[in-house]
Amino acid sequence: MQLTGRITSDRPLLVLAVKEEAQHLDTSLPVLLTGMGKVNAASALATALARGPLPSGVVNLGTAGALRPGWTGTHVVGTVLQHDLDGSVLQSLTGEFVGAPLTLADDGGATLATGDSFVSDELSRARLAERADLVDMEGYALASVAQRAGVPLRIVKHVSDDAGEGAARSWRESVAACSRVLAAWAAGNVHGYA
Repeated sequence: MQLTGRITSDRPLLVLAVKEEAQHLDTSLPVLLTGMGKVNAASALATALARGPLPSGVVNLGTAGALRPGWTGTHVVGTVLQHDLDGSVLQSLTGEFVGAPLTLADDGGATLATGDSFVSDELSRARLAERADLVDMEGYALASVAQRAGVPLRIVKHVSDDAGEGAARSWRESVAACSRVLAAWAAGNVHGYA
């Protein structure tokens, strides 16, 4: 976890997983780097919010794999779900459904599947494409923490790869360009977000 800047109640907190995604950000806003994966994301954001004060909102910027052909560009996420938590099995054990999808925007938006595995095979991609448009490793965890803290959250993802064979190579090759696009999106959209 690395926090740059100071969190204040009158401006948003930018949250990204790794420095490669944040390398082109030029902002006076606070930036939190969480590390990759759901545990790192949840613990970093929860720690930052617990220290107070709460920001006016949280904006998660990052890369994502496209699960469907033709999905490119930058997308605001409307719904996020966990793809590596079998809620139906847990419900059969406890009688309670755990890990329901979270709605972030009433006006639609992309559906993001979050899990602790980097999706880079065609079988996983096809299975996830039945439920989501994009895949990442932090979004659901950040949404869960922000929701529990009562802080508005926006998730913005730029497609870095096709979540299929060769995705890891594609991510490494495209992350700098993705960072430029995310930085431009932030410059034009984040300051008015509260």
